[in-house]
Amino acid sequence: MTSTENKSGEQFGVLTDEAVERSRRRLGIPKPQRNPPHNYEVTWDGVRHFAFGYGDDNPLYCDSEYAASTRWGSLIAPPTFLYTMGEDAAPAPDAQTKALFKGDPFAGLGSYQAVMEYEWWQPLRLGDRCRVLQAQVGVQLKPSSFGGRTAHVTQDYLYANGRGEMHALRRGTWINAERHTSKKRAKETLVQEPYTPEQLAEFDAAYAAETRRGGEPRYWEDVEIGEVLQPKVKGPLTTTDVVVWHLGWGMQLTPPGAFKIAASIRRKAPGLYPPNPMNIPDTVQRLHWEPERARELGLPNPYDYGGMRETWLVHLLTDWVGDHGWLWKLRCEHRKFNYLGDATWVRGTVADKRKVDGRNEIHLEVRCENQRGEVTTPGTAVVLLPTRERAVDLPAPPAPDLDGMVAHELAQFSV
Repeated sequence: MTSTENKSGEQFGVLTDEAVERSRRRLGIPKPQRNPPHNYEVTWDGVRHFAFGYGDDNPLYCDSEYAASTRWGSLIAPPTFLYTMGEDAAPAPDAQTKALFKGDPFAGLGSYQAVMEYEWWQPLRLGDRCRVLQAQVGVQLKPSSFGGRTAHVTQDYLYANGRGEMHALRRGTWINAERHTSKKRAKETLVQEPYTPEQLAEFDAAYAAETRRGGEPRYWEDVEIGEVLQPKVKGPLTTTDVVVWHLGWGMQLTPPGAFKIAASIRRKAPGLYPPNPMNIPDTVQRLHWEPERARELGLPNPYDYGGMRETWLVHLLTDWVGDHGWLWKLRCEHRKFNYLGDATWVRGTVADKRKVDGRNEIHLEVRCENQRGEVTTPGTAVVLLPTRERAVDLPAPPAPDLDGMVAHELAQFSV
């Protein structure tokens, strides 16, 4: 970005054609990571803290002795643990690339996660490190009833383990909307009544009834189309739940660290720390736990993160497939906010079963549904199960390394 471009058309907090064009010039160019990863290495503590943060005490993630006795031979990380990892694999940027990535074309806009897709090819194991290569692969202008004119930006994140083997792909789309417009247009009213003892007892009963498949194989032959997975409940969501989630997940947007460390980041990026009612600069992420900030932005209450609901869906699926199965693909859309105080039921149904190229696939429809019966996040998933004659073979990635994967992914997107 040149200073002329910045002055000629881009305005903080306003969605301009110039900002969209500058975003479009980033397509296909590896983006250097702004922040270090929350975890540099897969450790017993790091994995356990992450799993506990979404309510999962699966010994495959939390008990090294148990995990060593499974087909994996060691503790492995939950699939969405990749959020917490990723040392920068982008090449050292030249002057032109540095200029291109200087600043955010959509600075000051609200950014809302809309779609997330995953594909996993092998687990991250105890002791693994992880590298990530990020590239923007799409940007589109779209109208929205919530935010007026919006920019939909799609980013690919390619993950490889410390041995250079491909681990996973994460592809996300974020909706960028003018905050003053979304505030003006926001029509959603939130009615939350205190929970009755009977409702709380229902949630507690669901928690008490939770089971996982664990070491008992779930065979492909035994699964029937239409089969309903045992539902899970998450919530009612509290500020404490968000805090505990952050302990394992990290901060993600604003870099970790407090006081002097945060102040040093704030000097470089003051827009990440808008003042609170006492005029104290504080992270933009506080709209996820601070009611006043959420209401300033046109929302009736703080809400969760998309990554939380994605992980809840993963929890449903990994408990169902057990130690011998493999979660291969997940795609979900975040269509409604999940506010503090809401309870989420995580549900799934078997939609199809197929044998494809030696894989024994189960296709599922999954969703997150709140206590009002509204589906906040619908999705689909593909898991691989063993048969009585054959164990699960891990799926092969489309290319063996990051360079090959970049070429493959960019060939799929030219939006």
